[in-house]
Amino acid sequence: MSNKVALRSGKDRLRYSIAFEGTLLMVLVPVGAVFFDKGLASIGLLGVLLSLKALAVSVVYNWAFDRIDARRGRIASDRSAIGRILHAVGFEFFLVVTSLPLYCWWLDLTILQALTMDIVVTGFVVAYTYVFTLAYDRLFPVRPNAAMAG
Repeated sequence: MSNKVALRSGKDRLRYSIAFEGTLLMVLVPVGAVFFDKGLASIGLLGVLLSLKALAVSVVYNWAFDRIDARRGRIASDRSAIGRILHAVGFEFFLVVTSLPLYCWWLDLTILQALTMDIVVTGFVVAYTYVFTLAYDRLFPVRPNAAMAG
């Protein structure tokens, strides 16, 4: 097997991240505004801040995960179900740890309240990540003859 495995380009990773975050915001902001009895603008701004943080993390995280796949001779869009689950859970774990302080401050929650809320949201987002990434890979598969560097 060749050591060169096709990877997603930087533009492709950026397209993925923007589509992922934009679609997620369209779902979570209205639900969050109703649940926390806050205005759409307040929850929307929190969502945008969290999305920008997640966007930056996503580009780096997905690049690293793609590299791990490539070292093992796998193409990222052909990732197994277990690989997809590990990808989604690892990403969400990192986001939870880095988001709790912002939730506490913005929503005036205790750390336990923020953690409880985040566990519920994260459960949804893990499932969303799996479905979104699978759909994205079907719509925009990595082509074996694509550029070998990302």
